[in-house]
Amino acid sequence: MRRRPGIGGLQTAAAARDQYRALGENVAKLRTDLMKEQLATFRSQLEEFARKHKNDIRKNPSFRSQFHEMCAKVGVDPLASNKGFWAELLGIGDFYYELGVQIVEICLATRPLNGGLIDLQELCKLLRQKRKHDREAVSEDDCLRAISKLKTLGSGFEVISAGKKKLVRSVPTELNKDHNQILELAQAQGYVTVDEVERRLSWTHGRAIDALDTLLEEGLAMIDDGHRDGKRCYWFPCVSSISSFGADN
Repeated sequence: MRRRPGIGGLQTAAAARDQYRALGENVAKLRTDLMKEQLATFRSQLEEFARKHKNDIRKNPSFRSQFHEMCAKVGVDPLASNKGFWAELLGIGDFYYELGVQIVEICLATRPLNGGLIDLQELCKLLRQKRKHDREAVSEDDCLRAISKLKTLGSGFEVISAGKKKLVRSVPTELNKDHNQILELAQAQGYVTVDEVERRLSWTHGRAIDALDTLLEEGLAMIDDGHRDGKRCYWFPCVSSISSFGADN
């Protein structure tokens, strides 16, 4: 018959567990302190790097993107506020604020044409045309960062994916999977027909009409009944170029 440990044995085991727990807590604290020290050192080096390469960060979009990635790795957000070290040193808070305002202006100006859904590349092209007299170049990464700050305003700005394209939505329209599939299909030539949607997506006639009607109602599509084969075409400005519109607005 197995003997149960005595009171002394239980106390010894409990004391050992307490020692192991304390040792574990000390090791965890040492690792945390070391990590904090390393992060503080890295932040200091990052500030020195920013001072040294201030002009490159402001003028070179690729360099600016890499700088943001370095900041993210140590939990620094240069865009979090227009006040403090980063804004004073680089002025990038003001830079992205200005980009955000210009993006809103372009989205509002083109909304009658595209229903509030514009291709990201098209948006960047219009933004560059609008800023053609400014010295700072603008990249897609800059546009995405500016748009991410607009989202905090609750204004409906969002970047969505449709196939290989990124589309910027400036209205609170909810697009489901069917709508996204039609937008992806339309990228080949800028439009679709009901027959094409049924054939390419293996949909019923009712499903195709329902999705297309919703896109029409939301102002994201336009009807063209003048096609040479007599079939109604549904055009999508958000996947077609509108660079000539509002470039000087």
